[in-house]
Amino acid sequence: MKTTPIAALGVMALALLTAGGGYWLGQRGHTSDAPLAAAPAASVAGAPKVRQLLYYRNPMGLPDTSPTPKKDPMGMDYIAVFEGEDATGSGNSTGVPHLNLSTEKIQKLGVRTEAAQLRTLQRQVRAAGRIEPDERRLFSIAPKFEGYVEHLHVNVTGQWVTKGQPLFEVYSPELVSAQREYALAAQGQESLKGAGDAALMSMTQLAQSALARLRNWDISEAQIKALTRSGEARRSVSFLSPVSGVVMEKKAVQGMRFMPGETLYQVADLSSVWIIADVFEQDIALVKSGQHARALVSAYPDKAFAGRVTYVYPTLKAETRTVQVRVELANPGLLLKPGMFAQVELATPAHSAQVSVPVSAVIDSGRRQVVLVQQGAGRFEPREVKLGLRSDDYVQVLVGVKEREQVVVSANFLIDAESNLKAAITGFGMAPAVPASGPSEAHAAH
Repeated sequence: MKTTPIAALGVMALALLTAGGGYWLGQRGHTSDAPLAAAPAASVAGAPKVRQLLYYRNPMGLPDTSPTPKKDPMGMDYIAVFEGEDATGSGNSTGVPHLNLSTEKIQKLGVRTEAAQLRTLQRQVRAAGRIEPDERRLFSIAPKFEGYVEHLHVNVTGQWVTKGQPLFEVYSPELVSAQREYALAAQGQESLKGAGDAALMSMTQLAQSALARLRNWDISEAQIKALTRSGEARRSVSFLSPVSGVVMEKKAVQGMRFMPGETLYQVADLSSVWIIADVFEQDIALVKSGQHARALVSAYPDKAFAGRVTYVYPTLKAETRTVQVRVELANPGLLLKPGMFAQVELATPAHSAQVSVPVSAVIDSGRRQVVLVQQGAGRFEPREVKLGLRSDDYVQVLVGVKEREQVVVSANFLIDAESNLKAAITGFGMAPAVPASGPSEAHAAH
């Protein structure tokens, strides 16, 4: 059956009317429902927003998550991550990661804090050293002529001798000839006192020359006077100790022949000794000449020996990275023996008060120094610091910590372990896996 044009036009008009009515009804229904939809939104905005729990992350920063609370193999609780927080659980916008710990975990780890304060630091430089004789108090007995050892008065090493005490007797043909020459010149000088001036002057010059020769050979004045009185040369001459001290070396043997300049005895005055201390390279800037020192030796644990620094050697030992420092100290009773080991403490001058923290608060990785600063209850911020003067218990902080800020001084290495691992993961672009749609999908992935 064929459709007439009038019928076709009627069908088209009916379709247009139906579409327009639906559009009008839709617009009217949307306008009337808008206040009803806005009312609940306005009521929710006034109430505190409840954060949605996303998942639980590994407390050591490992890429492991869980939809439910659990513990890691070390017994540490997994940390809850809520909506709006980053992978570290800090939830801050400063770019500096914070570490959140529960009160229970803080108590288990034994976390303890202390305030950074202004302190006057005085450091003690400690060094190991050895006791040596004072080089200025060492004396060698070496005859200046050739001869033979006829008799030993001091025949053992380590024997105590006094100044002027005979050590040994020697025979020397040269010495006997010099004695006779001086004796004859002295007698001739005495006999020519009434003669002419020229003869007396010549004899006097001869006597003085012979006397100078004996003195140059270290013949004592007492022996010269005895020779002048007797006028007879002695076959052997005694050598005397030039100082009171200890015989450190004895090479003389009875009957031996010695050559000019050969050392037969060495005597040391040990009333004052040296300590040669090895100071580490990083401490040498704190050591100055004239500085007071305190020495301890294991032989006398109840005694402390006072001295002072007299010289800082100009070279460094490459093998030990140390610089030798000379400490001079008195040795009453000769308690300090050469060769003993000693511990030396050098007191450095005190500096002005500076912000300082306990040494235990600093975590030193070799490349950087970090301090954990408490930002609130269970919230800690790792800060890189620049350190200055260090004492036995405290260290000066030049940059990174302000006065009165609380820093972690106990169990900080356990807290920082998490921060280090997360920093390593972030540096390699390996962020922990975050579930896409909440705990249910994370559980399904496991």
